[in-house]
Amino acid sequence: MNQLITVTRDCDATLIPSGESITLIKGTHVRITQALGGDYTLFVNGNLVKVSGSNADAIGFKVEENKELKNKHIDITKVTNEKYIWDQLKTCYDPEIPVNIVDLGLIYDLKLDFFKEKGTAVEIKMTLTAPGCGMGPAIAEDAKNKVLQIPGVFDVNIHLVWDPQWDRDMMTEEAKLQLGML
Repeated sequence: MNQLITVTRDCDATLIPSGESITLIKGTHVRITQALGGDYTLFVNGNLVKVSGSNADAIGFKVEENKELKNKHIDITKVTNEKYIWDQLKTCYDPEIPVNIVDLGLIYDLKLDFFKEKGTAVEIKMTLTAPGCGMGPAIAEDAKNKVLQIPGVFDVNIHLVWDPQWDRDMMTEEAKLQLGML
């Protein structure tokens, strides 16, 4: 993970922690600091940036499809099992913290609404570890895009909420252990 990688083509990235969109230029040297949930956090020119898994080829990795979802036999006309949604949300990571957003305790509520002609709409209430986090919209967009990959889901709305305020007690025991808090 600490090897120097050369970006092989221009690709979109997100500057951490501001959430600003940038372009990594072909030939830029980077180091991977985190590769979780199909996305990559890179150290480049003294900054951290997030690169989506859809741009993995630009840093020498294969762009992978979500085979797990494609192989599951889900009734695409009616997704009523919240487990699929929760499992998909567990593939979303804060690019600075190696724990998924569910185990971090960032997902406060999840509701499914079924529409006979369209499929399932998902409403999610989510918070962030800090209200000023510039990555909030990027993390929410990542969660939305991953849930939209589930067959039968046609709409996802993520609402960033601040009440109750997030604290470390909202993390799972596994997350606390992984972060050395136990």
